[in-house]
Amino acid sequence: MNIAPRITPFLWFVGKAAEAAQFYVGIFHNSVIHQSSPMTVSFRLDGQEFIALNGGPMYEFTPAISFFVRCDTQAEVDYYYERLLAGGREQRCGWLVDQFGVSWQIIPGILGDLLADENPERSSRVFDAMMGMKKLDIAGLQKAYDSV
Repeated sequence: MNIAPRITPFLWFVGKAAEAAQFYVGIFHNSVIHQSSPMTVSFRLDGQEFIALNGGPMYEFTPAISFFVRCDTQAEVDYYYERLLAGGREQRCGWLVDQFGVSWQIIPGILGDLLADENPERSSRVFDAMMGMKKLDIAGLQKAYDSV
């Protein structure tokens, strides 16, 4: 039995819902487009369900809502960052805005541990290093953490 999730992100695109869904499904593993109509597209990205709407130009995406992608390795950070960035624009601290205006955070899982360190000097160095980066670099964050 297939039970629909209780909460599904619903994204408003200006006439490019199917194009966006195809773009995202081509990037994330374990992804599929379930159904497509002239008005909506339902799809799954790595286990997360989405619905995309072909709406009008009266609404735009803002960074106030973003999708957080936790990565285990630098190779994963590089993979997702580079692909989602295609046609978009870089922001600071692992954030980017894709070609459709959707904001993404491509974040190494270790970052939370480094920032939460009980030693405020260590966590501050990591924070400062992160603020100076666009795409996050695990080795650079670790170097900031380890420096004395």
